[in-house]
Amino acid sequence: MTETTAPRHLLHAFPSFQLGGAQARFIELANALGPGFRHTIVAMDNCFDAGERLQPQVRWTAQPLPVVKGGALANRGAFRQVLRQLQPDLLLSHNWGSIEWAAANLPRLCPQVHIEDGFGPDEARQQLPRRVWTRHALLGWGRVPLVVISRQLEHLALQAWRLPRQRVHFIANGVALPDTAPAPVPAAGAVLRIGTLAGLRPEKNIARLVRAFAHLRRTHAARLVIVGGGPLLPDLQQLAQQLGVAQDVEFTGYLRQPGVQLQTFDLFALSSDTEQLPIAMLEAMALGLPVLATAVGDVPTILAPVAPGNHCPPDDDAFAQLLRQVVQARAQWPTWGALGREQVRRHYAKADMLAQWQAVWAGQARHSFTP
Repeated sequence: MTETTAPRHLLHAFPSFQLGGAQARFIELANALGPGFRHTIVAMDNCFDAGERLQPQVRWTAQPLPVVKGGALANRGAFRQVLRQLQPDLLLSHNWGSIEWAAANLPRLCPQVHIEDGFGPDEARQQLPRRVWTRHALLGWGRVPLVVISRQLEHLALQAWRLPRQRVHFIANGVALPDTAPAPVPAAGAVLRIGTLAGLRPEKNIARLVRAFAHLRRTHAARLVIVGGGPLLPDLQQLAQQLGVAQDVEFTGYLRQPGVQLQTFDLFALSSDTEQLPIAMLEAMALGLPVLATAVGDVPTILAPVAPGNHCPPDDDAFAQLLRQVVQARAQWPTWGALGREQVRRHYAKADMLAQWQAVWAGQARHSFTP
């Protein structure tokens, strides 16, 4: 008689389970690693919309919870009771919005890993002192291993949050490298398809991209495609109307398979005020697309061996000027595309990311992941 091993039970605490960078990475991992793990998802806003992207073989449960809004650690007792009841093999808390789970797990009820993907608009320019202290206290005193997805976050964790080097781990986001050849560069005079993939939230600053496109559209035949949904959609549609480019700007809204649209772009643009290691930009590079972006997070490092002049400060005028320069340098797009694909293959491959996260989920990573 064959003895089967019960799947390892992981409790994932998200600020929200609406689609974003952290949720997209979890979905990639869960779909790839399959039924060897059992997942319970909690969301501080009790939104579980991203679950529709999980494939049938993924064993997962949404766990709605009553959450007190606005109180400092007001949910600690209730969350601690959930940990006692579910007894997960590993607790994975994601970003500042789920930091209360680190408090709930102190003193420790189960092994935990905290994950930081980046910041919202309130920390786009600088760290908030209360949050710095809280991260230092809960993650440092609680001896919670931290996974960061950018070198900038790694620097912050070590220097600002003052966490021990041995408990801070960098795991880069990774994307698949398609077998298909990059699309040819559009001929002179052709209508360029400039696009982006982003949630329509303040920190993504899609308004900056719309304004830059409006400047470009005065002299170049082009169309802007914005893939993603979010609360700022009506404002952005109104902005495109005010700038006189509404007929040339397409808002697709939320798409279950956004990569299909990505394959139709000639040029990818990222206009965010804050990013760390943007997955959408990596996906564009994997397709061989030329890329321009604001110099946020690890973006300058990613683009350094590809097109070092294709990033600028998160400033509207600088971004509009950069967009024009990149369009005028169309002859260099094939070179940028080839170098971008090689950069993804060497440093941001999906297989490497999967192997590292599988070790974390399975409790087989370095000792400091399971203190």
